[in-house]
Amino acid sequence: MISKSLEEYLKTMYVLKKQNGKIRVTDIAKKMNCSKPSVNKAIYNLKDNELLNYESYGTIELTTKGEDLAKKILEAYDIIYLFLKDVLNLEEKQAQEEAEKIKSAITDETINQLAKYVHKVLDLKSLDCDYDINKERCRSCERRKVSKVAKGSGFIWQH
Repeated sequence: MISKSLEEYLKTMYVLKKQNGKIRVTDIAKKMNCSKPSVNKAIYNLKDNELLNYESYGTIELTTKGEDLAKKILEAYDIIYLFLKDVLNLEEKQAQEEAEKIKSAITDETINQLAKYVHKVLDLKSLDCDYDINKERCRSCERRKVSKVAKGSGFIWQH
């Protein structure tokens, strides 16, 4: 288990990889508004947890384990964000800020229950398949057939 702070670094690295195709210390520091020494410390902690591969002044590569955890972190954020924006009707910026704060304070069990509630309220495809944010089987099942079809203010998850 890694700290919430390290989760944020990991998430940022995953996003940078998807956006730029590469992960650089400078880009991480800029995106997170922190110093390069802080980034380097986080990199070595994440490396110790086998979440990334890195050699000094080399490329930063997420391991499969690191990429899976980053996806889980983003998924948890998305669930909370959807709840705040589409169920509670918060403004987008406020929903983003609050989702970030809430995500770091609640358990996976709570996120699982919130996911089921959000899907039910927004009339998205049912998560009666014993959805669990920690089980790759269900996450893959949900992601594989995601179809962003306009339906009101939300989208439809196809299972």
